[in-house]
Amino acid sequence: MGPRYRLVLALALALAVGAAPGPGRAENPPESPGLRVELLNSSRVIDSRELTGKKVLVVRFQASYCRPCAKESRAFGRVVERYRERDVEFVALHVQDTVADTRKFMRAQKVNYPVALDPQLTIGNRFGFKGTPYTVVMDLKGELVARLHGESALTRLPKILDEALREAPPKS
Repeated sequence: MGPRYRLVLALALALAVGAAPGPGRAENPPESPGLRVELLNSSRVIDSRELTGKKVLVVRFQASYCRPCAKESRAFGRVVERYRERDVEFVALHVQDTVADTRKFMRAQKVNYPVALDPQLTIGNRFGFKGTPYTVVMDLKGELVARLHGESALTRLPKILDEALREAPPKS
């Protein structure tokens, strides 16, 4: 694929998601497609639309059969702990997974973060899922500001979160 083709493809994609800059408009990230999930082992629901203006949302797509996901699970838990008292909400969505396998993963990895299921990739496909692990970050405006594919996303995540929190308006 040549550079010109990639540019045309990128512009078409940007126009399709409404991310192309218009007159007087800076290059803003696209609004997130949103999600609403009920947490496993809880009746609590995470709805990205309800978090807009209140919290940054980190969604980690992972699976019980994914070795890198298991390897990074504790590191993800440390990031969750680091930002627990700040305006960041975390959820891990287990994709193409069963409840039993997800719970087994949670016990084995001593998961300390909220987990929900996306067995048919209904949510994952709306966020550009291409394989586990995959992490997306939505800022306080509900805009998708990061898509982190593969391993080592967690090393980049704190910088992204710090920047998203810096852009937050001061609390009254």
